[in-house]
Amino acid sequence: MTISMIVGNWKMNTTVDEAEALATQIACGVSDDSNVGVVVCPPFISLVAVQSTLKNSGISLGAQDVHHEVSGAFTGAVSTNMLVNICQYVIVGHSERRSIFRESDAAVNLKVKAVLTAGMTPILCIGESLEEREGGSAEAVVESQLRLGLEGVEAGAGIVVAYEPVWAIGTGRSASPEIAQAMMAHIRQTLVAIGGEEAAAEVSLLYGGSVNAGNVGGYMEQADINGALVGGASLNAESFVEIVRVAAGTG
Repeated sequence: MTISMIVGNWKMNTTVDEAEALATQIACGVSDDSNVGVVVCPPFISLVAVQSTLKNSGISLGAQDVHHEVSGAFTGAVSTNMLVNICQYVIVGHSERRSIFRESDAAVNLKVKAVLTAGMTPILCIGESLEEREGGSAEAVVESQLRLGLEGVEAGAGIVVAYEPVWAIGTGRSASPEIAQAMMAHIRQTLVAIGGEEAAAEVSLLYGGSVNAGNVGGYMEQADINGALVGGASLNAESFVEIVRVAAGTG
């Protein structure tokens, strides 16, 4: 059975003190008995501090990226060995990693495997650009990213997939619930082709791209959308908590 989730990606924002304060405010606002899993992903430097802040809160912790090697001469990189006792989730293949840092599908696939081997859950991000959507290749692009990202991986309960159309990330322009659902249905069917219906049914599918408290309800009503990967709105505790409440049906 899929798990409903709201994941906050703080990106390259907040100092350690600011991260602690934000985590404290979120923890105070999110109900312990919420039927929605909540994950926050602060910058690497704040993970330990936020872990302490969220202790006994029921909120899970995620990293924004990882290197596929467990150790070695990779200056500036962070490995799964460094994260495994801190995080439960790791974002992999975010569009900003793909576009700004030129990460290939092959590199993303290595990271997915590394996260799974370490016993954490990868949140695999996939999504098309505006040019690809307008050119009619959105489904083909997303399917290719999904298949290559999961190559050699047994898809199932240990994986989360986040569909983030690149044209909707940080732009204030979100895909309609209907557009998002159409792509999510295609993603679900691709997962069925990869691992079978039972395994595909266990993968939580998140929508990301200018998600806020005003539109998250429309996404959560869709058959193949199990939650959201939230960017900018996750940096405001009140907004993020309201998103969680709406997703849980209590807002």
